[in-house]
Amino acid sequence: MSAITGQAMAMIIYFVAMIIIGIWAYTRTKNLDDYMLGGRNLSPGVAALSAGASDMSGWLLMGLPGALYISGIVEGWIAVGLTIGSWASWKLVAARLRSYTQVAGNAITVPSFLGNRLHDKKHYVRIAAGIIIFVFFTFYVSSGMVAGGTFFESAFGMNYHLGMVLVAGVVILYTLIGGFLAVSWTDVVQGLMMLFALVTVPIAGIIALGGLDKVTDGILATNPMLLSPISGGTTIGIISALAWGLGYFGQPHIIVRYMALRSPAEAKQARRIGIGWMLLSIIGAGGTALVAVALHHAGIINVAEGQHESVFILSGQALFPTFIAGFMLAAILAAIMSTISSQLLVTSSAVVEDIVNATGKHRRDTASSITLGRIAVLAVSVLAAIFAWFRTDSILNLVAFAWAGFGAAFGPIVILALYWRRLTWQGALAGMTAGAVTVGVWGTYKWFGLYEILPGFLAALLVAIVVSAATYQKDTEIDAEFDRAVRLVSANNEAIEAEFAQVHALAEPLIDVDGKPRLRS
Repeated sequence: MSAITGQAMAMIIYFVAMIIIGIWAYTRTKNLDDYMLGGRNLSPGVAALSAGASDMSGWLLMGLPGALYISGIVEGWIAVGLTIGSWASWKLVAARLRSYTQVAGNAITVPSFLGNRLHDKKHYVRIAAGIIIFVFFTFYVSSGMVAGGTFFESAFGMNYHLGMVLVAGVVILYTLIGGFLAVSWTDVVQGLMMLFALVTVPIAGIIALGGLDKVTDGILATNPMLLSPISGGTTIGIISALAWGLGYFGQPHIIVRYMALRSPAEAKQARRIGIGWMLLSIIGAGGTALVAVALHHAGIINVAEGQHESVFILSGQALFPTFIAGFMLAAILAAIMSTISSQLLVTSSAVVEDIVNATGKHRRDTASSITLGRIAVLAVSVLAAIFAWFRTDSILNLVAFAWAGFGAAFGPIVILALYWRRLTWQGALAGMTAGAVTVGVWGTYKWFGLYEILPGFLAALLVAIVVSAATYQKDTEIDAEFDRAVRLVSANNEAIEAEFAQVHALAEPLIDVDGKPRLRS
């Protein structure tokens, strides 16, 4: 079996598995709540692995190992920031968001939660947030398609456009037919593939080199400063790297997994699984980079100039039989595809739930709502594919900008909505705007070399607090919902169901003697 044939067979098996999961999810999708949020029925393990896989993308297997290979562990500060940020998001946001989204009108998207939470009757917050998600994620999805095409081009010598269409086609197929369940369960498979690959490659490299001492000798012989956490770094650079962690509070495609948990109580278990997966994966990525330095020094692999982001691919191909190496390559594709599918679904939900439904043109409980959701997935996919076809650098550069934009625009507002009852829709709208504008301006001029998410996050937080303080008016309904959400933050599934059965019973209409309906007091 030739190398190309073995690797191609592994890829085909992977693609078929993803499509089968999509078909299975299709049979379990009955309405728009199922299609967009899986019926709020994700187990802690599925939610955690899905959040991790949709978060990391190809950066974990290519970008991070490449940066560490060139510059050493000083580049690992971003991984530290991301790990802390992910843990803090799971700890502070997950359980409350799961509870509050159900309390606030059973919201199935981040914008609909904010609109319901703030009783924004004119839907300004919801529509604005939906438009922000639609615009940024269309380009974000496009960048993932570009990455998929580039992957096939570099790994197999395939035409870029053919590779891009292949990746886009498979992702669109299982997302289109299976919705949130398909995306979540394919993320589980993809996340496990990523973890297995990142753990086994450095272990196999250590064995091939003859032990950890040989790895250390190879690194020291190449450049001893690769093992320094501060060599080549600056204070501003380290602060900027750590600030990436702030993005987790506002990434719609990640925090929607919190909303899909079976109950708020399961957020703790999900956090432990998710952070465990993340720590092992990041350690594996770092180990892959450092072992690759020693492998290159020993002549086992040859990393040519400009090929540093391919050290994972080169190491896998050198250390494993062709068929197994094919699954190592599939792990990279899994990272890319898991992010595309998650972002694609969130974008379509923004179109259907937060723009169309919010304007009163459609209702999510109608028979055609799920069809509308699938049409939105297809439409966004086609638009993103058109952008990806031209392979413009501006699309790829937008990824870092979009992470900062979402983190700054939504992160502070989500935190305030969950923890501060005095937040108003005017404050939320002004805060989102301030965060997005600050990121845009700061990112353009790169003042002080500081990553734009930090000033954007602080600007959104400050503006939201000031405007809310100026526009706040006590609302007993908002206060009651806030108290109920806090009370249910540690509730299990049975307690949640009992609470809302009681709420629904109290809301049942009674008939007055004059024949007019009224609500129970």
